[in-house]
Amino acid sequence: QVQLVESGGGLVQAGGSLRLACAASGRSFSYYAGAWFRQAPGKEREFVSGINWSGSSSNYADSVKGRFTISRDNAKNTVYLQMNSLKPEDTAVYYCAARYQRGATRPDEYDYWGQGTQVTVSS
Repeated sequence: QVQLVESGGGLVQAGGSLRLACAASGRSFSYYAGAWFRQAPGKEREFVSGINWSGSSSNYADSVKGRFTISRDNAKNTVYLQMNSLKPEDTAVYYCAARYQRGATRPDEYDYWGQGTQVTVSS
């Protein structure tokens, strides 16, 4: 089992930045791919960014490319999402997810989820 806890959400003005963190506990997180998803009210949960177990490979949704950066520190069992140039359309609950070894982009491919953290971007 892997337990995930997100932090770092909040209210920010358009153009601002936030850094989300996902702290993992339980089994060795270094064997797991990590990802961030988000879900806005009335919308489906969507993939934002993912990173492989070693941190050597990452991918992003087109809507966040060039603005968001995913990273991980396996010594701290933590995955981060640096979000810059935030837009009102980035407003959502952001979820951290993990799956064993290989990354994926569909929510149903992930086995472990955090409780979510709210990000609100005001215009």
